[in-house]
Amino acid sequence: MNRRFYFDIDWALITPIMVLATLSLVTLFSINIELFKNQLLFLIIGIIAFLFFSKVNYSIIKLYSFPIYIASVVSFVLVLFIGIESRGSSRWFEILGFRFQFSEIFKPFLAISLSSYLGSKESYSLKTFFIVFCLLVPLAFLIFMQPDLGNALIYGMVVVLTLLAYGFPKRFFLGLLVLGFLAFPVVFRFLHDYQRERILTFLNPSDPLGLSYNIIQSVISVGSGMLFGRGLGLGTQSSLRFLPELHTDFIFATISEQLGFVGAITIVLAFFVLLYRILKIISHQEEIFSKIFSIAAFFLIFIQFFVNIGMNIGMLPIVGITLPFVSYGGSSLLSSFILIGLISAINKKTSQVLEIR
Repeated sequence: MNRRFYFDIDWALITPIMVLATLSLVTLFSINIELFKNQLLFLIIGIIAFLFFSKVNYSIIKLYSFPIYIASVVSFVLVLFIGIESRGSSRWFEILGFRFQFSEIFKPFLAISLSSYLGSKESYSLKTFFIVFCLLVPLAFLIFMQPDLGNALIYGMVVVLTLLAYGFPKRFFLGLLVLGFLAFPVVFRFLHDYQRERILTFLNPSDPLGLSYNIIQSVISVGSGMLFGRGLGLGTQSSLRFLPELHTDFIFATISEQLGFVGAITIVLAFFVLLYRILKIISHQEEIFSKIFSIAAFFLIFIQFFVNIGMNIGMLPIVGITLPFVSYGGSSLLSSFILIGLISAINKKTSQVLEIR
């Protein structure tokens, strides 16, 4: 039984994840022992979730795609009124002493809702395209109101890139791009002051002790690690707390400072292996739902990876996006493991079909 269980796990999928999780734990241990203990607990819960969802019949979850969407909208509304507030944001519910960020946890399930809807239509009509965005807007708006610009952008970018990869006409996206360009001045006015400042600072990082502080400290941390790093717990920017959010948004900079280019390139290569594996799984999918969900899962991981590292090295504005499997946080870790578990379940079913043939 144990032997069968061992070979039933997609090791090509889980191995790069465990490399990322190990780097996360080692780094958090060097920062704060309590962060390490919490993340280890989150990791164990995440692995259990992965094992559960890798065995689940995802077709059953697909039947509840609309209730999942309604539940997400309701939870995003409720968190604005009764959620736990921290640092000016109301993003969390507290359950049994644990804080859960539903905008994170709902990501894999809303990917199921999107895939189920598109799979039921099997068309590239403007009507389908329009309805998808009508369903997206309430989610993105409610997340933006928490305020959580990072996750609002993730939801939008995942939907757009999934529709593009699915095969909708490019003229639809050109029209969307023009509409976005025209709406940007209006949207910019509704951003919070600190959100506008982050964008302006990225375009002109000229205030090292004020608006540009975060991004400058992050770039210094990444560069100061050199080839092999300063050593665990020995990074000046991280250990002396010059680097803000060093365990969440800027954990890549923390790892780069402590473990150097070797640590940074290990993270990048692990993500490349993981994303390549998901691409291979996508290429084997014939069922519309499975293909769309796998595509959405690919972009969920890729966008967070790309944006987080981009803002850590000063190539993108700071928008508060975590690095999957690496950044500290139970909701992000749980959501990512559920996503990978569902991908694994899809891959197993596809492999069984191919074996029967």
